[in-house]
This record gives sequence, structure tokens and C-alpha cells, in this order.
Amino acid sequence: MADNSPALLFEVLNDFFSQVLCVGESESMDALIELDLTFSQVRMLFALAQHGEPLPINEVAERLRLSVAAAGRNVDQLVKLGLVVRREDDRDRRVKRVSLSEAGHKLANQHIDCKRDQLRQFAWRIPEAERARLIEALQPILAGNFLREDNQETFG
Repeated sequence: MADNSPALLFEVLNDFFSQVLCVGESESMDALIELDLTFSQVRMLFALAQHGEPLPINEVAERLRLSVAAAGRNVDQLVKLGLVVRREDDRDRRVKRVSLSEAGHKLANQHIDCKRDQLRQFAWRIPEAERARLIEALQPILAGNFLREDNQETFG
């Protein structure tokens, strides 16, 4: 009988994503490295890019599991680099909202576009029969919303 355990699926997916995401990793990270960004600053950039709307600093801190002080320091550095814009909230001047600047959007989009290009190249390298099986396997998983956070349970 075939081993279809969650543990084996984890191992296979972990290996798969490690190989796919590591292809050309240095190329996609070059711009981030040139700016000498910390890991927390990079996470903040992508969190802001994903959200799209200006966020209060305390909400950014919560999303990234940082203290408000640490989030504020990261915002300060990103503002100095011209990657983030900080503005007072229209209704409460004590609240500071942050969003990506045009340069911040460009940087985040370059990284994402590089990853998409790598994934596109990978898709073209897969032989047709394996590509068809992979599509057939992934479509019901994506349609079932198994990746949505509200469907996730914590397992060891």
C-alpha cells in the first residue's frame, strides 16, 4: 500500500518548494541585498505590498509579530531609504499609517516578477505528461480552498 501520509506529503512538498524557490534565488535577492535591508524590513515591504492599503504601524507590528517599537524602527529606516511613506491618520493624528512608496512598490514587484519568471521557466521544463498530472492534482486542491488560513489546523 502506498504511503499517503501527511508526513510524506510534507517531505515531498518541502523538497519541491525548496528546489523551485531556490532556483535563481540570488538573482531575485540582489536588489534587496544592495539596499542592506534586514529580514524584518524585507518582511515589512512584502506585508505592505500584499495588503495594498496604508496600515497603522501597530497593525504592521502585529502582522509581523514584532513589537511596536521594532516595527517603528523598521519603518524609520524604510522611510529614510524612500521605500515607505508614513502619514498621520485622517481621523486620529496620533496614529501613523504606512504604505509603500513608488520605489517600494517597484522593488517588491521586481522581486515577485523574478519569482514568477522562475516559476514560468519551471513550468516549461516539465514534460507534458507530468505537467498534465500536476495540473489535475492541483486544481481540486486550489478549488477546495485548502490553503486558506481559516481552513488550517495546527499539527506537529
